[in-house]
Amino acid sequence: MISVGLTGNVASGKSEVSRIWSEAGVPVISADALARMAVEPGSNGLDAVVDAFGPAVLAQDGSLDRARMRARVFESDDARAKLESIIHPIVSRLRDEWLRERMDEGAELVVSEIPLLYETGREADFDIVVFVDAPDPVRLERMAKHRGLSEHEGRRIMAAQMSADEKRRRADVIIRNDGTLDELRTEAMAALDGLRAREPVATMRIDMHLHTVGSWDCLSDPERVLETALARGFHRIAITDHNRVHVGLRMAERYPDQVIPGEEVKTAEGIDVIGLYLSEEIPKGTPAEETIERIREQGGVPYLPHPYAGGKGGGGRYAEQLGQLCDVIEVFNARLHDPAMNQRAENLARRYGKLVGAGSDAHTIGELGNAWVELPAHANDPHALRAALRTAVTAGREASHLVHLGSTWAKVRKKLPGAPGGGWVG
Repeated sequence: MISVGLTGNVASGKSEVSRIWSEAGVPVISADALARMAVEPGSNGLDAVVDAFGPAVLAQDGSLDRARMRARVFESDDARAKLESIIHPIVSRLRDEWLRERMDEGAELVVSEIPLLYETGREADFDIVVFVDAPDPVRLERMAKHRGLSEHEGRRIMAAQMSADEKRRRADVIIRNDGTLDELRTEAMAALDGLRAREPVATMRIDMHLHTVGSWDCLSDPERVLETALARGFHRIAITDHNRVHVGLRMAERYPDQVIPGEEVKTAEGIDVIGLYLSEEIPKGTPAEETIERIREQGGVPYLPHPYAGGKGGGGRYAEQLGQLCDVIEVFNARLHDPAMNQRAENLARRYGKLVGAGSDAHTIGELGNAWVELPAHANDPHALRAALRTAVTAGREASHLVHLGSTWAKVRKKLPGAPGGGWVG
């Protein structure tokens, strides 16, 4: 599936291009539509906006008074930043859900219309960026004709956006819109034909967090883990045993394209930090920040799992501190039974512009396939993973509460004579 980001400065005609493509049968979602959904009456998003700005931003019917809110943010950069910190994470989550649905439907090309795509740093989220362009005088004329804005008001809005010159330089495709609507339609359909002719981006699925017999609370044979994961549609798995890396290393040696060697380190603070692409074990009890440094020294990828889980995640006490230091934040963990924990992790990742990951956290064979990231196919190395994660989509389903019985039994069984492990005990 090719994911296209459609953008353009104010009054450039991007929404008209979006409409033309939608009528041509292309799945299109608008950031403005998602933003409206984010603050629908009764939503958590609207509650957060009211908490931040007061009830004066509400209309008489209880909905958000958009004109009043717009005036507030144009008057103050702080107000705009505060509103964006509330709305953008919700919009990102809604867009990811929409993309997953289109992917499940088998769509080959999808379009996200995002006016401030470059300003919000989202260009890396898409395979292709299309920029709709129009000269400044034409845009000022449109704002006066269709919105009743003065030239001064129009120029103030234009000044708040990144320059068209910079966006033209960074875009993959440019649609010029300085003529009639028929001419724009011709330009838009020609661009669409070019997009449809491109080869779909090959994708793969990875479970970034799971366990084997190398963990003290798991009995799963690693060969069977990999075999089952591949049978369930995965292309690669990260073996992240508790405080041990030996199984991951041996499996990565046997299956170099299908296994990422990792370790889930219980730090001195009593919380977990994962290192992906490790070559040496990091001792249990190493302080969290030192653990992250050691991961980087090995050329690995620091990954923060379940930052808001109780116990193993510290209940969020270290989320802000470590979220800024790690490259990847786990925004879906299938073993968390409170959806708010995953949502808070996603908000954390968006807040700091971090890459997002997902893992089943499987301790039993039956859990494999409960969570994944869908991302462009890439070589099995840390640099390629980071690049591919820029356009990753996370997905998954909550595991049954019964899976924790499997972990409990594994702890007991390993204390009994003849504990399983075979040649994997190290």
